[in-house]
Amino acid sequence: MRQPREPGHDFPDRPDFPGFPPPAATAPLRLVVADDNPVVRAGLTALLSGREETTVVAEAADGREAYEAALRHRPDVVLLDVRMPGVDGISALPHLVRLAPVMMLTYSHETETVREALRLGAGGYLVHGEFTTEQLVRAVHDVRAGRPHVTPGAAKALLPQPQTSAPAHEGPELASILGRISTQNLSQLQSDVGQSFRSRFQLSSREAEIMDLIASGMTNQQIAATCFISEKTVKNHINRIFAKLQSTTRSQAAAKWLGVA
Repeated sequence: MRQPREPGHDFPDRPDFPGFPPPAATAPLRLVVADDNPVVRAGLTALLSGREETTVVAEAADGREAYEAALRHRPDVVLLDVRMPGVDGISALPHLVRLAPVMMLTYSHETETVREALRLGAGGYLVHGEFTTEQLVRAVHDVRAGRPHVTPGAAKALLPQPQTSAPAHEGPELASILGRISTQNLSQLQSDVGQSFRSRFQLSSREAEIMDLIASGMTNQQIAATCFISEKTVKNHINRIFAKLQSTTRSQAAAKWLGVA
């Protein structure tokens, strides 16, 4: 007859009993990074690979490459830019969400773009320059777990719009996300816009505008035309910007400005 177990007695069927292997460590989340800017791709890969929580299994320069990489690697999350040559992020999004959760990670924060991305199934929307590495890692885990995650620039687009009706008008995906993010939280996020880590660079509003254009890939000539200033003035601004960012090249400055240095 089997004897009853005595209280406090250690039995060898316990998983932590000496001689048994320790519980397996949680595998890092496997990510695909899709962005046409090689500086951003390299920076994100360096930030997210080699960590206990995350690793980058593939990079992509446009939506088509992102889809092919997702098919091949079956990642836990796809980090997707909006504006890319060829197949852009918004066009690729409906196809990618069938393969893996997608988090938009981009410089674009226009209201229509943010809402369209969430309506098409994106699980989160992060705007470059509005998060730290640890916040990015946490956002990846949130999106993988089905919890929506947005940064302040994207949150502004989710605040009630005077010209729109109820959130359900935007479609079930966006309505679901709006339902899980309270108006109070969105209002708090809106008040935090501009309070990101970029403030430490102490750029003027004009310098920040020009740095945004540099990070988007514009040439001095294009920046001059966009800002209605001369190329010489653009160069003067860039010299001051580089000094404040302690950078010597456009790529280095862009990486710091986007938070992927």
